[in-house]
Amino acid sequence: MATYLDRIIDRHRELAALDTRPIEALVAAAREMPAARGFRAALVDVPHLAVISEVKRRSPSKGDLHATLDPAVLAGQYAEGGASCLSVLTDEEFFGGSVADLQAARAACTLPVLRKDFTVCERDVLDARLMGADCVLLIAAALQPAELVGLHALAIDVGLDVLVEIHDEPELAVALEAGATLVGVNQRDLVTFQVDHERAVRMAGVMPPGVVRVAESGVRGPDDAASLYAAGYHAVLVGESLVTSGDPAAAIRGLTRA
Repeated sequence: MATYLDRIIDRHRELAALDTRPIEALVAAAREMPAARGFRAALVDVPHLAVISEVKRRSPSKGDLHATLDPAVLAGQYAEGGASCLSVLTDEEFFGGSVADLQAARAACTLPVLRKDFTVCERDVLDARLMGADCVLLIAAALQPAELVGLHALAIDVGLDVLVEIHDEPELAVALEAGATLVGVNQRDLVTFQVDHERAVRMAGVMPPGVVRVAESGVRGPDDAASLYAAGYHAVLVGESLVTSGDPAAAIRGLTRA
């Protein structure tokens, strides 16, 4: 059964196939970028559950969440509330995001920023560095194991942190083989869209020491955050409940007190 992720990845691979920019020039330019803000380090430098707060205008499953948001204003509210990092959607077709959203959010605060997109090729990784991101997302379910290993190595080479998203034990094994030290567990089932909190608890228990653990999707409030913190997560990545909260700073404070 094709999932929403399959459709999105197919589209991104179509677009990637049309991109003929020389890799060597992009690598050279990426290596000349100023030092990135430490994304992974920011998640372990706090004595409580860290929050990666997301700038998210819409989703394929729920439609518009906050289509007219100002990424700079929202980033400022997130920083005020005590977020440790930002995540910014740059996918335009499915999520209504953009590179401009990422750059505006990053310029408005000092928080490290994840480029939240569907990375399928080397140019995607290099573009993340060149647009100013501090971390790039690699989704294990969207990549062949050899692709994940190669893209992870490239990202590290050009100075990016890497958040590897997984769903289960086989994907965790691939992530660890790639050298991942920052792993996100997506609690949402790719087929049913249902959130499975037990999946997150199970996966936290099988990650080795030294891996920074992030719970993604379906974090609705302080109770969810508290249970994930108790399970061993260092951070939660939260988008929908923050952009629709009406008071993002207060919502983040509630999560960090978990």
